[in-house]
Amino acid sequence: MLTLTDNAVEAIRDLMVGVEIPKQAGLRIAAKPDEAGALEVSLTSSPWQGDQVIEKEDVRVFVSEEAAPILEDKSLDAQPGTPGHPTFRLDRRT
Repeated sequence: MLTLTDNAVEAIRDLMVGVEIPKQAGLRIAAKPDEAGALEVSLTSSPWQGDQVIEKEDVRVFVSEEAAPILEDKSLDAQPGTPGHPTFRLDRRT
C-alpha cells in the first residue's frame, strides 16, 4: 500500500488551505484513461467506490483500484515549491 512522507502530508494540507471542501476530502490518485502507467492527482470531497483510503495525521489520500497495483510498493513524497503548487514524486520503498 502507498505510504506518505511528512513532506507529502504537509503539501496536501497546503493544497487544502482556504478551499471550501468537506473534512473527509482528500487527494485522489487515479490511473489516466488511455495512458498506460500514467497517473493523475486531484482534490476530491470523498473517495470513490473501490478506492483505497490512506490516512496519515489529518490528511487522506484516495487511490483508485486501477492505480493501487502501480503504487503498492511506493511512497508519495513532495518537494516544496510555489505555495499551493507542490511537486509530488513517487519513490520505491526499500
